[in-house]
Amino acid sequence: MKSTSRDIRLRNCFSVLRHLIADAPTSRQLLARETDLSVATVSNLVTDLIELGVVVEVGREDSGGGRPRALLSPNVGGGVLIGVDVAETYVHLEVYDLAMTVIERVEERMEPSENSPDQVIGHIAAGMDVVREHLGERPILGLGVSLPGQVDVTWGVSGFAPNWNWHDVPFRDLLGERLRLDVPIYLDNPLKTVTVGELWFGDGRGVDRLAVLVLGTGVGAGLAFGGQLYRGATNSAGEWGHTTINPGGPQCRCGAKGCIEAYVGAPAILWQWGQLDERADSGSQTEAMATLAAAWRAGEPTALRTVETVSDYLAAGVANLVNLVNPDLVVLNGWVTGVLGDALIPELERRLPQQAMAAPLGALRLLRNRQERNMVSLGAAALALEGHLNLINTVGSRNRK
Repeated sequence: MKSTSRDIRLRNCFSVLRHLIADAPTSRQLLARETDLSVATVSNLVTDLIELGVVVEVGREDSGGGRPRALLSPNVGGGVLIGVDVAETYVHLEVYDLAMTVIERVEERMEPSENSPDQVIGHIAAGMDVVREHLGERPILGLGVSLPGQVDVTWGVSGFAPNWNWHDVPFRDLLGERLRLDVPIYLDNPLKTVTVGELWFGDGRGVDRLAVLVLGTGVGAGLAFGGQLYRGATNSAGEWGHTTINPGGPQCRCGAKGCIEAYVGAPAILWQWGQLDERADSGSQTEAMATLAAAWRAGEPTALRTVETVSDYLAAGVANLVNLVNPDLVVLNGWVTGVLGDALIPELERRLPQQAMAAPLGALRLLRNRQERNMVSLGAAALALEGHLNLINTVGSRNRK
């Protein structure tokens, strides 16, 4: 699809604000240098951001002989953005100022049986009640919500959430009716929100071709090109976990056989270990994975063999992605990465040269997410920020194109 002048303007606006948030306080001249935009273009965009209430001037600095330069910063005293991470066992809300600093956190625990849309929305509403009480009159600019499964972002519909057996749930409308919140609500799934968080605030900032691999109960990849999230025709891009590496392999929860997720998703990893060690069936999924990681650190043969087997499959899947997409950077994320990454990632790096083509592998950086922030909530709030920046065309920018 051909980019319009408005699309280009918004991309430039995102770039300017990403750098400003990372390096504030800063000047128009430094922003122009960092973004490779002209000073005139940056000045126009900054004017729009100031009129929108996102950026403020916070002082001046010596320019080395010329007129003092105005210093810019996000408007941390202005409106706020809210990011919500909805998972099978919790609802986690974070409130951010416009420097994307957390100013409030609320978490609601959910029982596995609490999986109806009304119950999930009830937990979000309870968290929002706490947030509103603490915010007082401070305006909310937007709400981003990450839901598991497939999401239609245009219509705000949860198309399919397999763990909850949701099909075509009009979640945004239902949530809007419950919250009575007079601001936009943005929905997406964790793959997309984590990737947006990486683009704005993580290792993906400034990367042209980015893939974020999320290893958890499910498995997927978030893709971004030229600093923009890639969604595909139906917001289904990144279903890497449901690409096939063995047509005769085990059944996947998507209905197909031999998917990557059926080999490297958390249930599959624990099943592999369970063939060798009965501790795989003890406790919750997260507890069992932590036990596996401890057994690997202790050098137990069953754990070492499990990690080697899983790493073989993971390397095959990552090599396919690297050969197909040719990314500059792959970031591994997700709770399984957090628990078992010390074991899996060195084995993955050792096996990749045997399976990936030399040229794309030579251009690749492979990193593990080291952010201590909740990247799902952060990315959901960044989606709300991007939505708020779409208002830039209403604050005078038409006259400055």
